[in-house]
Amino acid sequence: MDSIIMGVGSIGLALVLTLIGVPVAVALGLIGLGGLYLVGGTILLTSAAETLAYNALNQYSFAVIPTFILMGILANRAQITGDLYEAFYRIMSRVRGSLYLVTVLSSAGFAAISGSTIVSAAVFTKLSLPQMSRFGYDKGIGAGCIAAAGTFASLIPPSIMMVIYALLTGESIGRLFVAGVVPGGLTAIAYLIFILILVRVRPSVAPRVDRVFSAREKLQSLGRIGPFLILSVIVIGGIYSGLMFPSAAGAVGAAGALGIAIWRRVGSPKEIRDALEETAVSSGTIFLVLIGGLLFARFLVYSGFISDLVDVIGESGIAPWQVLVAVILFNLVLGMFIDTVSITVVTVPFLHPIMVELGYDPIWFGILLIKLIEISAISPPIGLNLFAVIASARSVVTSGELFRGVIPFLCVEFVLLALIVMFPTISLWLPNLVYGQ
Repeated sequence: MDSIIMGVGSIGLALVLTLIGVPVAVALGLIGLGGLYLVGGTILLTSAAETLAYNALNQYSFAVIPTFILMGILANRAQITGDLYEAFYRIMSRVRGSLYLVTVLSSAGFAAISGSTIVSAAVFTKLSLPQMSRFGYDKGIGAGCIAAAGTFASLIPPSIMMVIYALLTGESIGRLFVAGVVPGGLTAIAYLIFILILVRVRPSVAPRVDRVFSAREKLQSLGRIGPFLILSVIVIGGIYSGLMFPSAAGAVGAAGALGIAIWRRVGSPKEIRDALEETAVSSGTIFLVLIGGLLFARFLVYSGFISDLVDVIGESGIAPWQVLVAVILFNLVLGMFIDTVSITVVTVPFLHPIMVELGYDPIWFGILLIKLIEISAISPPIGLNLFAVIASARSVVTSGELFRGVIPFLCVEFVLLALIVMFPTISLWLPNLVYGQ
């Protein structure tokens, strides 16, 4: 019981420190080091401090994080995202609610070449929201649609959150990527169906746009999405065909995005340097959080917290489904107050072994957690995607309008969450088909 009290106390302290503004890497790292000292004294503390960071990050698989981040940044600067949006818009301009639909489709496409939900939300706020405002769309629903569709980058591979989960748990990155395809596609389809129903029930939220594009204009816009198709084939095709590991696919994709930027004359030395600096800052932040999380996880293991907690759950007679419900509620509540990366790094080290011990498939549980992360990213009051939209909108939409507009999409997400829980095959069918049982 001492180990359980110590573990629960350390988790609570980590959450409190994060809530009051202490950087999550600092909070987890200090608690992890302090806990290791209490458990094993100076020897265990110095051993972990000297070796863990190097041994953990000295893995080829970690290269996938900066390469996918760089690919997404370069793809955006090469205007690939704008071309994709324009192509969908020209094709669907006469459909009521077309700007909502185009945002969903473009976000799903962008997710296939970028693993960052925040970048996706920021990009499409600048692309979509001015057009929605211009044509009289409901700004709250529009901003909510942008924020919600931005979360596709968590579930549609390549996903940075999948990589973090895999690195924290030792699960296969490739298997997780494949497992996200069906749930990600299902989410996008559910959004499209919901929007079509919404604009029929409430026509005022999406006035009909009379702008018509000729067949030639539509073909011209389709011709400009060639670079997007090339990148998608390189990255997704390379991973799923087995020709490339995810880390290699990210590097090749980043090189391809750089080549497209130079070809389009938007890859000046300054632009490339800025993209590299942005990648370095983003990657460094994630790596620091991961180091702190690994120190924290090592403390939980050495303290006996995880094994003792599994024993207590087994002896208590609590059914596995009850534990699952508790985990879901726990993550949903945390998501309203703590950013998604922090939630993952704090909770995965102890939740993953417990859920596996209870008989749940670790790949399915990873997809479930990522779905919860999607919901967290658009949960008021501090969902990260909500902040990204507000910051990028520049007073076009208020926080109150955004919170109101995102609620319907949260309802859709809860329905999808229930389906993933009730039907694990949604997540496991494709990876089992590709990799075998």
